[in-house]
Amino acid sequence: MSRLEHLNVTVRDPEATAAMLVDLFGWPVRWRGSAIHGGRSIHVGGPDTYLAVYAGPGDQTAAGNSYVQRGGLNHVGIVVDDLDAVEERVKARGYEPVNHADYDPGRRFYFREENGIEIEVVSYG
Repeated sequence: MSRLEHLNVTVRDPEATAAMLVDLFGWPVRWRGSAIHGGRSIHVGGPDTYLAVYAGPGDQTAAGNSYVQRGGLNHVGIVVDDLDAVEERVKARGYEPVNHADYDPGRRFYFREENGIEIEVVSYG
């Protein structure tokens, strides 16, 4: 069976985005270093899956509405054990949790971080 290993997203400041992911989700930094096009990447996540945050040289342009762009990254879904505790950390960082839902088989909310990336936080059970 195949599995998803990682996603790679362009961000303004990989150090700041990695610190946010470590703070909210308790993920370790797996690797950091030079990357394609003279950029810098940081890999944050667990032993089997991770999120690579990348910044190239110069300024990047902000993405448009991903839901109307072919190939757009609509959101990143992250499973947590304690949804309420993570929501409190999300609020403490100044993000606004939205679109709360209880559904079969779990609960979820979404927020957007500084780069415009929408993150879905979900808990099953």
